[in-house]
Amino acid sequence: MTRATGSQAHLAYLALEGLIVTLKLEPGAPVTERQLIDLAGHGRTPVREAIQKLAWQRMIEVKPRVGLQIASIGADDHVHVLAARQRLEPLAAELVASHASKEDRERLLVTAEAMADSALRSDMAGFLAADQTFDETMEAACPNRFLTAALAPLQPHARRLWFAKADDRHMKRSVDLHLKVIGAICDGDAAAAAADMSRLMAYIGEF
Repeated sequence: MTRATGSQAHLAYLALEGLIVTLKLEPGAPVTERQLIDLAGHGRTPVREAIQKLAWQRMIEVKPRVGLQIASIGADDHVHVLAARQRLEPLAAELVASHASKEDRERLLVTAEAMADSALRSDMAGFLAADQTFDETMEAACPNRFLTAALAPLQPHARRLWFAKADDRHMKRSVDLHLKVIGAICDGDAAAAAADMSRLMAYIGEF
């Protein structure tokens, strides 16, 4: 894969993930590769790579001899996703606080600004895009690849479940809690980062 193709595949993934998370591609809806190419605005090869990643994350189901379908939302999905994230996310935050590079911390600060701006504008889609950047930055900065591989499929499901039920008040509280996590990471305070992430997960659980 060339760097250009990889970049296009990532952009195609971001476009399609955003449409699934914000329910513009409805849960359970059948889709074709052609539709996804048109929606993503990228060529067949990068979109196919994006579909492969979304299928691995179980956001898209690939049905032999039938085609593609946007994953449905199960009644217990929130409980199961949250149970795993409550255990894993605080550990990831602790490791990132200890190992993040200067560039990682700077990117998190930019993400914090985007989240705060989204809250001011009541822009839920903007917040979810910033949250996706937050997750990507955390993944890049975390030294435990087994941990990030476990979290990666959970996070887009969490965003979709959040979008389905959250309102501006919930978003603003979530932004506040994200900013505390980012602040602790930028300070290099591993214990505080883990504790703040636990509080964020607890809030999501209550919501």
